[in-house]
Amino acid sequence: MSASPRNLDSELAALLAPDILVMLDEAPGDIATETEELHPKSLADVAEAMPRHRVSEFLRALPAARAADVLEYLDEDLRTELLEAMSTEQAVALVSEMTPDDRADVLEELEEETAEDILHDLPDEARQETERLLQYEGDTAGGLMTTEFVSVEQGLTVEEAVTIVRIAARSGRKEAMHALYVTDERGVLVGVMSLRDLLAAPEGARCEDVMWTEVVKVPATADRAEVARVISEYDLVAVPVVDAFDRVVGVVTVDDVIDVIVDEQTEDAQKAGAVQPLEEPYFATGFLTMARKRVGWLVFLFVGEMFTGTAMRAYEQTMASAIALTLFIPLIISSGGNSGGQSASLITRALAVGDVDMSDVMRVFFRELGQGLALGACLGAIGFVRAFTWGNGYPIATVVGLSLVMVVLVGTVVGSMLPLIFKRLGFDPAIASSPFVASLVDVTGLLIYFNIAGRVLRIG
Repeated sequence: MSASPRNLDSELAALLAPDILVMLDEAPGDIATETEELHPKSLADVAEAMPRHRVSEFLRALPAARAADVLEYLDEDLRTELLEAMSTEQAVALVSEMTPDDRADVLEELEEETAEDILHDLPDEARQETERLLQYEGDTAGGLMTTEFVSVEQGLTVEEAVTIVRIAARSGRKEAMHALYVTDERGVLVGVMSLRDLLAAPEGARCEDVMWTEVVKVPATADRAEVARVISEYDLVAVPVVDAFDRVVGVVTVDDVIDVIVDEQTEDAQKAGAVQPLEEPYFATGFLTMARKRVGWLVFLFVGEMFTGTAMRAYEQTMASAIALTLFIPLIISSGGNSGGQSASLITRALAVGDVDMSDVMRVFFRELGQGLALGACLGAIGFVRAFTWGNGYPIATVVGLSLVMVVLVGTVVGSMLPLIFKRLGFDPAIASSPFVASLVDVTGLLIYFNIAGRVLRIG
């Protein structure tokens, strides 16, 4: 079996780290030249493979801009440890070389006092950029955006716009140059154009003649999931972020959105498995932390499943009168849980990508009601045949068949409604996980099963 890319990176870093350590001891001045062809991510992997007390020494051997690039890719805990151990002057030299959005993210990770000291000593322009970004919540468009973009006024000629682009490109300070954002004299966003549009424009044309006026944009307060949806839906490389007055305040680029998508999917997958989201990778999460993240939901689900036993005790006489009913309990409750889990997963994902919103509650209800009837009829027919061929007779087979229809119907509807209910209450719909739905449907499934048995068999 081939190794994963991550394992290959780790193996390469483990091979390079001893050589880098030797160079640090013998010729630290050669490190920058010898490693200039390596990607900053590869150098970060090398740094993580070193003894921790040598990493700061390794970063000092690199030019400040290069060290800042490496710092952006380092493990968050290691990066925080390094910056807090440095003098304020050393930390400022590195942090000031970062892009504004990464700089803000790094400062948020640090102790408040350390972050304030670094922020205070940043160059004026960098400090003002960073303070603007720190005003926004980290999970909003404002928290994701970079302030390094190019904008031009609509009345400028294309030649003047090209000059502005060249100056920005040569400065090396503009991260998002995928498009030019056209504004009016008040700074309000009125159009957008690509570099290709600009270069292909006829001489003497003005930006307002070349720009596209249908601009896809997001407010600074937009949730990061909404930003990811917009970029994905419109196939954008970057999306402008505007304030309450429709002025461009930043740009969210696709690389930041990829990180968001990975984080969102990881978080949703963990919630769907009834685990509180982990802040760190699996192996970086401490044993006790991992147990704490898991035990809360397990206890909650365990208490929920205790009601299953309560329900079974309530129908002890029914089971004693027709002992064959007990054979089909796992079949009944698992079918309800499975159908409910399917619905919960479908609706949770539909909410996440914008296919369903809160105005669609009744449409979802009736659609899943139909699905529940169809799926329940299918499983009910199979269950009826199975129970009958086991020699349980027509009455028991009828109980099993009808119970499956009703339990699958209820499971499907409950599973589809729970994410919408949680969304309405302000909770993450992902907590309507398969284990959660299964625990709920287990109890209702038994109540349905034994009530049908009591009526059909006239017992209880």
